[in-house]
Amino acid sequence: MSSLSNRFQSTLLQTLAAVAVVSVSLSQAMAETRTVESAYGPVQISGQPGRVVTLYEGALDAALAVDANAVGAVITRGGSDVAEYIKSEAGDIAIVGAPAETNIEAVIAAQPDLILAPPRINQQQVALLSRIAPVVASNVPMFQPDSWERETRLFAKAMGREAKAEKVIGQVKERITEVAQVVSAKIPAGQRDAALVRWMPQGPLVMAEGLFSASLLQAVGFELTDKDLVKEGRPHSEPLSLENLSSMDQSWVFLATLNEDGDKALDAARKSPAFARLNSVQNDQVIGVSGQLWTSATGPLAALAILDDIEAAVNAIQP
Repeated sequence: MSSLSNRFQSTLLQTLAAVAVVSVSLSQAMAETRTVESAYGPVQISGQPGRVVTLYEGALDAALAVDANAVGAVITRGGSDVAEYIKSEAGDIAIVGAPAETNIEAVIAAQPDLILAPPRINQQQVALLSRIAPVVASNVPMFQPDSWERETRLFAKAMGREAKAEKVIGQVKERITEVAQVVSAKIPAGQRDAALVRWMPQGPLVMAEGLFSASLLQAVGFELTDKDLVKEGRPHSEPLSLENLSSMDQSWVFLATLNEDGDKALDAARKSPAFARLNSVQNDQVIGVSGQLWTSATGPLAALAILDDIEAAVNAIQP
């Protein structure tokens, strides 16, 4: 009888222990479930999603910045892979589409636990993707100086990595302060007017003052202007003719190209008298930059890379 009683007590204790473990697990799961405000309403997410598919360059940047496991991404604008600045961090990531075109089959094959989407994704596509995994589409207004910060925090919350996001945002702000000191020391206050231009086969586009990289230029002390060539809410102007190049001229021109076609068009334009007459050209203050990074990317890793470019350009000034 005593032996039977002991076995009963042992079984009971094991059962109670198992129930306790289950209860703790359930309570942890409930505690980890959070509501993330997305472009099409709140999304419920539990824990840290193990596999993240990104349908937007800013989402990929944010995911890698917080050490999430990004398993899918779209190609960069004007390219055939992710942007060069982020390739080493992305590794052998699956390509699941282009900026305006998602390959649903590729998304399914990536087996995501979470999908991060761009601000302008349509609701019908979100509904379809939500059958694969929770979808968080950015609801952050574009072309604001802090858009990248707010978007990084949004995506980090979805991934359950908010502390890491705050750390990397802090690193960017520290670099902004450092680069601003370099700009202040090397360039007189009245000589910091600048323009950001992307050269396309159709001609140069003046990029909007509110663009991500443009806001970083302003944050470190450059006085950026698009000279009212960019319509409100648009990322860039209409293409300029060679005859109208002077309308983009500033003391500094940060000049981007996206691909080989843009490079060829720019090389041809450099031979024109109109290009040679630009003040920025005559003062050797046309800074060539990557269009993928400077005019397509956004996020903390992109910010750090752009700030490195600015610092290098300013440090190259001969006294």
